[in-house]
Amino acid sequence: MVQSSLGRDISRLLVWMRSIKRGANRTHPLKAGMMTVKGRDEMHGSDSIDGSDVSRSYKSFVWVAILAVLLIAFFLRVHELGDQSLWHDEGNSVVQAARSFPDIAANAARDIHPPAYYWLLAIWRVLTGESEFALRALSMFASVMTVAFAYGIGARLYGRWAGVLAAGFVALNTFSIYYAQEARMYALLAMASAGAVWSLILLMRRPTRTHAVMLAGFNALGLWTQYAFPFVMVGQGIAALVWWITEIKQPNRIKRIGWYVAANVGAIVLFLPWLPTAWERVTTWPNTGDPLPMAESINVILNWFAFGITARDQSISVVILLLLFGLMVWQSPRGGRIGGKRFPAWMLVPIALAVVPTGIFLAAGLFREANLKFLLPAQIGFAVWMARGVWVLATLSPRSTPARNALLKWIAPLAGAAAALWMIVNLWAGVPLLYDDPAYQRDDYRAIAARIAAEAPPNSAIILNAPNQEEVFRYYYRGDLPIYPLPVGLGGDDAAAREAVESVIAEYERVYAVFWGETERDPNRVVETSLDTLGYEIDNTWYGDVRLTRYAAGYEYQAFQRGCSGTFGEIIDLTSCLLNWEWISQGEILRVSLNWRARTRITTRYKVFLQLLNPDGTLALGNTPNPVQRDSEPRGGSFPTNTLQADRSYGDNHALIIPPELPDGTYTLIVGLYSTEPPYERLTLPNGDTYVTIAEIHVPYVPPMDR
Repeated sequence: MVQSSLGRDISRLLVWMRSIKRGANRTHPLKAGMMTVKGRDEMHGSDSIDGSDVSRSYKSFVWVAILAVLLIAFFLRVHELGDQSLWHDEGNSVVQAARSFPDIAANAARDIHPPAYYWLLAIWRVLTGESEFALRALSMFASVMTVAFAYGIGARLYGRWAGVLAAGFVALNTFSIYYAQEARMYALLAMASAGAVWSLILLMRRPTRTHAVMLAGFNALGLWTQYAFPFVMVGQGIAALVWWITEIKQPNRIKRIGWYVAANVGAIVLFLPWLPTAWERVTTWPNTGDPLPMAESINVILNWFAFGITARDQSISVVILLLLFGLMVWQSPRGGRIGGKRFPAWMLVPIALAVVPTGIFLAAGLFREANLKFLLPAQIGFAVWMARGVWVLATLSPRSTPARNALLKWIAPLAGAAAALWMIVNLWAGVPLLYDDPAYQRDDYRAIAARIAAEAPPNSAIILNAPNQEEVFRYYYRGDLPIYPLPVGLGGDDAAAREAVESVIAEYERVYAVFWGETERDPNRVVETSLDTLGYEIDNTWYGDVRLTRYAAGYEYQAFQRGCSGTFGEIIDLTSCLLNWEWISQGEILRVSLNWRARTRITTRYKVFLQLLNPDGTLALGNTPNPVQRDSEPRGGSFPTNTLQADRSYGDNHALIIPPELPDGTYTLIVGLYSTEPPYERLTLPNGDTYVTIAEIHVPYVPPMDR
């Protein structure tokens, strides 16, 4: 029975496909570049073939297809939703959502985002909790709704299968998926934009109060969600204006444009209470980052729109071809233009949504990779535009087809299917990278907090540079160590920042410094250079774009002058060494102070290495494969060798932790320099050696009277 039913469905589908090629239904939306507003079925984007079983089978296939797309979109967005740590901006969302509505608005007035998303997240948090999964689920559901709206836009304009393709292009795009898994407002921005465009199409097809209220509501939501939403409204306005000019003989033309104007006035009125704040924020917020050349910027945007943020050297030639087909107004085999004799103005709706916000974005000099999230609405228009291109390609037919050349009539459908399949394959290829490639993982504050909680000795402190990391760090860290966000406030007072670091170094034995975005709040790097000068850097570890640096302070420091010196590569002298201990126990910190003097201008960057050697000259190891060594540019990177001035001394502090499992014995501590570029060649001394011996280190510590 199942096989028989399936066979009937396939037979009906083939009959329906053949009817398209014969032109049996000349006004069928699948052969239309756009739909007319004549008739109830066309008004609602119906693809019916009146009175046939083929219509029912066809509709069933369409609904199964769009349901499958929505399920795939949901799965891709819910997959590993809570696995990654919240990062800095999401921490800000968490803190905002925990405040009262008035406090949310007051804090948003000092930020670059309106408060609507935070208000919604506050309600969502009460209902679902504040785990990573729960906090991000709001964006996930908004993104799935965006996929549904993409289908609605494509189906209303060009036909149901064009809608399915548009929804698929959004569902599989890693640009959309990435921000669907982030507790920020960008997925909501995309949903509001797609909902507004869908409402605009409904309003222009059937100008009713309900549709006008829907458009006003979505536009108001967009305005209260993100300051980039006016770009979308400009795109709507251009599409509506072109329609109003080209559809001059359409009935209810004045009524349609009147409702459109009323809807936008209503949206602006709803936004009026926040408008002065929005203007002040947008006009005074600094524009940071380094823009790319225009050609490179456009190439990046095209790749993100077509394939997502994981795009890696995909060819965009097929994409350009589909966009060109999406612009076509062509003659059908039976005569007359596809979509009617008039210029198909509604073809411009998704194009305007893609092109206008992107054009304003580029013209305003906003291109930074971090700012591309503002173009999520444009990606929806781009997807619908490509979907139309696929469908136009698939339904192209010659003016006449000789009976002997029956194969020709299948070329266009096969070409359209091949183009759609090529897009889907390339989109899908980028999806695993989003979950598995470290390049697309968020900054791991969870791991940073866990490491500090697990290993920090009692007399330790935490410095957050810049201080706006505090929200996300406190979300994870529940320990008792004091936390110092530095510099205080928005920064700018270098003397106060330096004094605060000196106070921390003087009071605590160990300092854990978390660096992220410090160039914005601490552009002169006062916090880090003060730590590098006064403390002894142990190591650096990157957790995404966040860096955890451990410092040993000069706590109970007793310096032993060592007679180590040498000239490396005839370009730089090691003039002196200071060492806190020659006898030291496992688990303690060996502090080393070096002094360098450049003989001439150095053009190459070199790293300093300190190594603890076994008696046989091999690297000392504990029970782990990590040797007891340290590699860093001078003074923690604060003074790269290619910036050193000739004949000037530079202090350079380092620290080595003696592993708890290091066997007892006598070891040799050495120092040298090597290039930061392959093949990482070491500088040599006049005698040909590549290092200077600082001292013999005895483990464990033995009191002098017992040695």
